[in-house]
Amino acid sequence: MAFPIRAITLDLDDTLWPIAPAIDRAEAALDAWLLAHAPRAAARWPLPARRRLRDEVDAEHPRLSHDFTRQRLITLERMLRDSGEDVGLVDAAFEAYFAARCQVEHYPDSVDALQRLAARVPLAALSNGNACLARIGLMPLFQFQLGAREHGAAKPAASIFHAACVQLGCAPAQVLHVGDDVELDVVGAAHAGLRTCWINRGDADGRPRAWPSRHPRPDLEFPTLAALADWLDAAQAPSRNAA
Repeated sequence: MAFPIRAITLDLDDTLWPIAPAIDRAEAALDAWLLAHAPRAAARWPLPARRRLRDEVDAEHPRLSHDFTRQRLITLERMLRDSGEDVGLVDAAFEAYFAARCQVEHYPDSVDALQRLAARVPLAALSNGNACLARIGLMPLFQFQLGAREHGAAKPAASIFHAACVQLGCAPAQVLHVGDDVELDVVGAAHAGLRTCWINRGDADGRPRAWPSRHPRPDLEFPTLAALADWLDAAQAPSRNAA
């Protein structure tokens, strides 16, 4: 399928890199930091207890469902306070966590594919997560990064897709949104009027995921970002019949 594309918005977690290893690394870094700087909190809040507390914070603050950073800060503050540690350490604790969270391991095709895509059209990051492209080192390939926290609403809300289109100076139908999540990325972007590309890297066993029949299919589906770059190269290649 070929259609004109003036810009691309991209999801980050599980589209450019797997999120689970990054979160595991961040939690391990937080464990080490707590042990060194807030040992009573380390003893009181091992990972299973932290996860339960995070769920409680999420339930108590539904208006912050789009703001993972604020949820994490509230969780850390409560951990420190309830264990008798200095709540003034909350920013340092978050930095220990967040620095490791941004040490992502890209999928093998991601960086080269992003460079190829960025050479063709403007790219923008559109994520519900709080990864920082500047820390990760990919910001030079993007026009901007728009997160749910900064926007005030998360995907699949149409408003975050439309806000990205406004910043790109494009109508929604001229923008291709690329992501791994069926509901948040593909269905959300389609409802907002964007073109859609599902990156279907497969399940835990490497088998392609089945598209849910209740939803209209995406405009494009590829197993890697490199395959999308191949498609865009072909779509934008000069016609041999051009005068």
